Amino acid sequence: MVDHVLALAATWTAWDGRPVPADDRLHTPHKAIRRVADHMIDHLAEMEARLVGEETLPDHWHASAITTAADLAPFTGADLDEARSRLTRLARIWANRLDALAPGRLDRSPGTGWTFRQLAFHVAESVYYADRVGALPAAGTSGPAPDGTAER
Repeated sequence: MVDHVLALAATWTAWDGRPVPADDRLHTPHKAIRRVADHMIDHLAEMEARLVGEETLPDHWHASAITTAADLAPFTGADLDEARSRLTRLARIWANRLDALAPGRLDRSPGTGWTFRQLAFHVAESVYYADRVGALPAAGTSGPAPDGTAER
């Protein structure tokens, strides 16, 4: 999932600043990275709490329902570098945590909610946010909008 998101993000330095409407929401490069990271953090925190027998903390994020001023900022090469560092580290934490679980623990997870295997597959669905922005054509070229409907 992270490799897919980062492959798309590598094209986002060409973003023209117009949010991409899809599924009654607005999507931008920064918002996609924010949502992928937040989703990974949210469910990692859930898994860690359940492993030690704590109640999970409810999140108070507005998720994709809002588009912040930061979401509308240009997506630069430095932002791409930050996203690479952030998401690859989060993916490594996820992989290490899942690998450390005893066999069978993925499907017999403590507490209430999805099993840890189901959580991992659910988090992988975070590609949704990056796919809404899509792969953007290089700056100065025309091409289909991320939703494939018309030239930008």
